[in-house]
Amino acid sequence: MLGLLLIYFIGKRFYDLSIEYNQKKWLYAILSVVVYYAAAMMLGFLLGILDVLFDWGIDWDNSFGWNLLGIPAGLLAVWGFYIILETKWKKTIVVVKDEIQDIGKHSEDI
Repeated sequence: MLGLLLIYFIGKRFYDLSIEYNQKKWLYAILSVVVYYAAAMMLGFLLGILDVLFDWGIDWDNSFGWNLLGIPAGLLAVWGFYIILETKWKKTIVVVKDEIQDIGKHSEDI
């Protein structure tokens, strides 16, 4: 149940961000959840490879512990994705300027 709430709030935050910058709402909401799961899965693969290479003897039957370990990895990846999108969209935002009030003024005065 905790995972569903976490996914809801991740998707909601990206949905709101895409509305704020006039982007595709559902695309980025779903993509954020995909990034969350992909990061958790990559952590699992990385730990599996390191376990084989260094023979750490990790208990792979403890699924609850692995789920708890995947949460920070997923949240960190989602946070990075959020920062990347926000800075990219801030650079491309178009500021609407009311030019009717500037009619008759010199271009240096504007």
